Amino acid sequence: MVTIHEVARAAGVAPSTVSYVISGKRSISPKTKRLVEESIRRLGYHPHAGARALASSRTSVLALVVPLRTDLNVAVVMQFVASVVKAARDHDHDVLLLTKDEGPAALQRVASSALADALIVMDVESDDPRVPMLLALDRPVVLIGAPDSPSGLPCVDLDFTAAGAVCVGHLADLGHRSIALVGPSPAVYRRGTSYAARFLRGFTDAARARRVKAVPRSCQHSYDAVSSGLDELFARHPDVTGLVVHNEAVLPAVLSDLRHRGRRVPEDVSVVAVCPDSMAENHPVALTTVAIPAEEVGALAVEMTVRSLGGHTSAETRLLAPRLTVRGSTTHV
Repeated sequence: MVTIHEVARAAGVAPSTVSYVISGKRSISPKTKRLVEESIRRLGYHPHAGARALASSRTSVLALVVPLRTDLNVAVVMQFVASVVKAARDHDHDVLLLTKDEGPAALQRVASSALADALIVMDVESDDPRVPMLLALDRPVVLIGAPDSPSGLPCVDLDFTAAGAVCVGHLADLGHRSIALVGPSPAVYRRGTSYAARFLRGFTDAARARRVKAVPRSCQHSYDAVSSGLDELFARHPDVTGLVVHNEAVLPAVLSDLRHRGRRVPEDVSVVAVCPDSMAENHPVALTTVAIPAEEVGALAVEMTVRSLGGHTSAETRLLAPRLTVRGSTTHV
């Protein structure tokens, strides 16, 4: 690993001069600054995070808060994590990943410890109890998700309300008059998770507007839960011809169970899935999907955070328009 002494030797200056160039705490002549910066680039020197923090009150670390609950699809959550990490590195920042659900107190502890310059917070609830505390922090905060009242916190997410409406609209345009929603686990709805509530609202409002029968159901992450749920669904609503699956974790089980029942996709049941595009082709029938734009959302969250660190604060809420891709799992009735 290259040291500050090696950079100083290559530039012909004292180590303290290199430190001043990095921290900006003293005025250095343009010629000397250029020599030091050229040596840093040529040698590939990276200042130690602790030293950077002491010199500049900055750590170049972003804290990403994402409780890994049992009712979340960890594989999809990790796509958001990977996107944030990649975008952060593009901006010369590292990421501190916080996965334990400890509530507002834990976020306050991280903020007061100077472990990170800013926080990016996922798993946002409609009435999120963390919002008042996050507003009081002395460092930037960006939410991946949109509470009902962000109260000035910048947010970025898929427009899940519009996504629910797009799914219903696509199936209604194909002639389906009875559409069921296989939604997230009951715990997600009980917790008031923002994306689930917004999608359900868009789904039911669009069904009402299109005069389509809507049958929303939650579903736990197990094959038995899928099977018993579809048993009840088709027993009570035998006229259902369209399924919207807003629960990536049970998507393979839903498709498998439909095959075991002899219900063909799309001839007997059309299926629209809300999931990353990477999941659409991994099934016997390529799925019509509304994409979860994890890469774009993560990159925007980091961009908004870095802008805030640079003094360009904004309380904007960025909701990305849903993108429907029609494949082989939906057809006319």
